[in-house]
Amino acid sequence: MNTTYPSRSVVVGIDGSQAAIGAAEWAVDEAVSREVPLRLIHVIQDQVEPAPFASVGNVRMELEYGEAALRIASAALAATGKLVKVETLILRGDPATTLIAESRHADMVCVGSVGIGCFARGLFGSTAAELAGSARCPVAIIRSKQRQPKPDTGWIVVSITGSSDNDGIIAYAIEEARLRHAPVLAVGAVQGAGDETSDELDRQVQVWSRHYPDVRLHSVAAHTGIAKFLAGNDDGVQLAVIGSSEAHQVAQLIGPHSHPILRHAECSVLVVRS
Repeated sequence: MNTTYPSRSVVVGIDGSQAAIGAAEWAVDEAVSREVPLRLIHVIQDQVEPAPFASVGNVRMELEYGEAALRIASAALAATGKLVKVETLILRGDPATTLIAESRHADMVCVGSVGIGCFARGLFGSTAAELAGSARCPVAIIRSKQRQPKPDTGWIVVSITGSSDNDGIIAYAIEEARLRHAPVLAVGAVQGAGDETSDELDRQVQVWSRHYPDVRLHSVAAHTGIAKFLAGNDDGVQLAVIGSSEAHQVAQLIGPHSHPILRHAECSVLVVRS
C-alpha cells in the first residue's frame, strides 16, 4: 500500500459499504478528467480507552476487514473499464479528522452518504458537516439511488447566494455538467417579492450561457434555502453544488432516506471551497 502523499489525488473514504463503492465509482470521472490517481482510504477507528492485550485479535480483524474493503472497491473500479490509477491506504484515527487532514493534499474528497460501522457514525449528520466545512478542498457526498436520472437529464443544481465566491461555484457546477453531460439549474435566493432578484439571476444566467455555450443553463428563484428547495424539488437532480458558506446545510441535505416525518433531498452534494 502506498503511504506517501501524491502531489494531487481524488480521495475516497472506503468503509466496506456499497455506498462507499458508489462514491468511488462516481469519483472515477473526477480523477480521469484531472489525470490524477484515486486514493482509496480506509480508517480504523481509534479505541477510546486502551485496548487490553486480549483484543489483539480484534485489531488484526479490523486490519483484515480494511484490506478486504479496499480490494473489493478496487475491483469495482477495475470493472468500470476506465483508465485510472488506484492507490490504497489504511489509517487509524477519527474518520472525519483523518479525511480533513487528507484534504490538504487532494483535489477532492468523496464519501458515501450512508456507511456502516464507525464510518457511518462518523460521516452522518453533524460530523459530515464538519468534513464539508473544514476540508481544504471540495467535498462530494454521494448518495446511492435506486432510481437514477436518465442520461443527459440529471440536473446539476447550483445554489446562487450573491456571495463573493459565486462565480467560482457556478464555474465548478458547469465543469461538473460538462463532465457528466448534464444541464445546470441555478437556484437563486429571493427576498420579498423578488422581481429584481429574479431579473438579476436571469441576467447572470445569460452571461454564463454566452461564456459556456456547450452547457444548457436554466434558472429558478426560490424563497427558501437550498436544502428546503431540494427537499421538494429533487426529482431528476443528480448533484447539488453549494459553496462553503452553505456547508452548515449539509446535514439537512444528506438526512436519512424516507424519514417518516422529515423530507430530505435524494441527490448527491458537492461543497466547493472558496
